[in-house]
Amino acid sequence: MVALHRLTNSSGARRVSKRVGRGTGSGTGKTCGAGHKGQMARKGHKHKRGFEGGQMPLLRRLPKRGFKNPNRCRWLTINVAGLERFSDGDQVDPAALKRAGLADGPADGIKILGNGDLSRRLTVKAHAFSSAARVKIEAAGGTCEIL
Repeated sequence: MVALHRLTNSSGARRVSKRVGRGTGSGTGKTCGAGHKGQMARKGHKHKRGFEGGQMPLLRRLPKRGFKNPNRCRWLTINVAGLERFSDGDQVDPAALKRAGLADGPADGIKILGNGDLSRRLTVKAHAFSSAARVKIEAAGGTCEIL
């Protein structure tokens, strides 16, 4: 066990602050490292984020294409084949899908797609179903419920 009175910082964790304006011999005397005249030598000056000294900023130099919809709906897609891991007669909802590791990541809704086969009778609750997925779930004797 480490004694509290013996704790030290790891090397480089704490840096001594630069002492400016303490004579010419210090290396940061007189102008205090700000240089002579100009925009950055004035008091109270701060840059805007992304400011490049009057040069056209990178964000404005890069080409922009297409349209980014701020209201887009991000779907987590799960195939019918992934529902095979549930037992016969189970109720499959977003919480159960998350526990099974099928629905992880940021999303606005869960959509069930029709890739693969299903042999179990399940009650599946999701935000959307493809037509093929709905046919396969109902053919196996299960039901589809939209949340």
